Amino acid sequence: MNARPHALVIALTGGVAAGKTAVTRRFEALGVHVHDADVAAREVIEPGTPGLAEVIDAFGAGALDDSGRLDRAAMRQRVFSDPSARRTLEAIIHPRVRQWLHDRALAERGPYCLLAIPLLAENIEHYRWVDRVLLVDAPESVQIARLVARDGIGETLARSMLDHQASRTERLALADDVIENSGDEAALDLAVAELHQRYLALAAAR
Repeated sequence: MNARPHALVIALTGGVAAGKTAVTRRFEALGVHVHDADVAAREVIEPGTPGLAEVIDAFGAGALDDSGRLDRAAMRQRVFSDPSARRTLEAIIHPRVRQWLHDRALAERGPYCLLAIPLLAENIEHYRWVDRVLLVDAPESVQIARLVARDGIGETLARSMLDHQASRTERLALADDVIENSGDEAALDLAVAELHQRYLALAAAR
């Protein structure tokens, strides 16, 4: 990944239920391309890909559902209870996701693009090539309340989900730009519009 993208590359991140999707939707409405690590993670193990073949080699055909795709629910249970299995699966998927994101950034010919990477702080050593980091930030109490409402889970599980991610402090330490998203989503419109102009100016000045 030595090649430098032509476009300014902004890595967007944030904790679970911080509001990343609400922010990326607004950038997309302005015509900005958003390349999502979650989309990449699905595409790199589609049927017929080397990624899925490697998963089968590591976990057996039982990792697949009846349609020949990765049985995500079964694998989620398996890796949640077995850290070794989780590391094996991540070693197959994560490098492919990084390459997928890099390839799309290289192909960009617009002024700038966004890479939506939820686990950026946990993997920042692999993303030193991005130009800036944009954090969508919310207090943990807000994240927990949103998770409980959105997913219908208990507060204990919601808190456990937060505990398995990088801390808010770690993410803030990486951020060049921060969108604070603890209130009404409508407030995001102005924040995104201002950042859009800033990124266009930064891209023009390169």
